[in-house]
Amino acid sequence: MPPELFDILVVGGGVNGCGIARDAARRGFSVLLAERGDLGGATSSASSKLIHGGLRYLEHRAFRLVREALAERELLLRIAPHIIRPMRFVLPHGPEMRPR
Repeated sequence: MPPELFDILVVGGGVNGCGIARDAARRGFSVLLAERGDLGGATSSASSKLIHGGLRYLEHRAFRLVREALAERELLLRIAPHIIRPMRFVLPHGPEMRPR
């Protein structure tokens, strides 16, 4: 059997590698993602692990980006529940806390 050929080889299944592989596949490229461990198990596992869901875009009224970030968050929750879970938090806010 001849070896399978791919358009793109992505080395590393962290957040960036997975994002690049997904984007390339959605654009019609054949993609091979090479990861020696579990997806998100190396450098990405040592990060803050926060997916902000668009909160930082609200301040600038970038509602399109908020919608996109929330859609991506929901997709990640659906396709990778073993490494992603929602986390509730309280965000204090007041006029004196706004950047100038």
